[in-house]
Amino acid sequence: MRVVLQSLVMILAMFAWGTLAFAQTSSIAAGSEAAPHPLVGSWVINEELSDDPDEAVETAIKAAGGKVERRWFGKAEKERYRGGPAEQELYDRITYDPILRIDYTEPEFWFGYADGYQRIFHSDGRTRSVGANDHYSSGDEDFSFAAWEGDTLIVEARPRDGGFTMETYTLEENNTRLRVELEIRPENFGATIKLARVYDRQQP
Repeated sequence: MRVVLQSLVMILAMFAWGTLAFAQTSSIAAGSEAAPHPLVGSWVINEELSDDPDEAVETAIKAAGGKVERRWFGKAEKERYRGGPAEQELYDRITYDPILRIDYTEPEFWFGYADGYQRIFHSDGRTRSVGANDHYSSGDEDFSFAAWEGDTLIVEARPRDGGFTMETYTLEENNTRLRVELEIRPENFGATIKLARVYDRQQP
């Protein structure tokens, strides 16, 4: 009888230990799933730390041998190069929109801009990802794809006009600031537009 009781106690102890270990593992797994990637959130442009998009466009125009219209009455209005053809909307969004919203469920990214414009793409090396704004009746669409280089996200885009962008997204200041380096080359544009956009994390 004593042997039976001892065996029963050992079985119950092993069961209790296994249950505790499973609960701890489940708790750790749940905690890791609940923690979003540091890029996730809403980001607001810091104009003081960012390059002026209009000046970057004019630098590219001059580099391509073009001329910039002279302004006689003080400083020109902002965003003067915004608002081109519909097929170049992606350039406007990444260059001028003051708020960038990011969500990430590995390996898929979602980038949201103003007026419902969005980009959905993957970071696992595939060359073609889910199209952004693929509701256009022409069947053409902007699309993006991405890869990681260390902690930096590298995004390439192929807008509908046939041009391209190269974008790098790097977190700074203990993940409270996002630095975006842009290289933009619209189709039939004579030079690459280069500028930096710096965002501060928007607190919930």
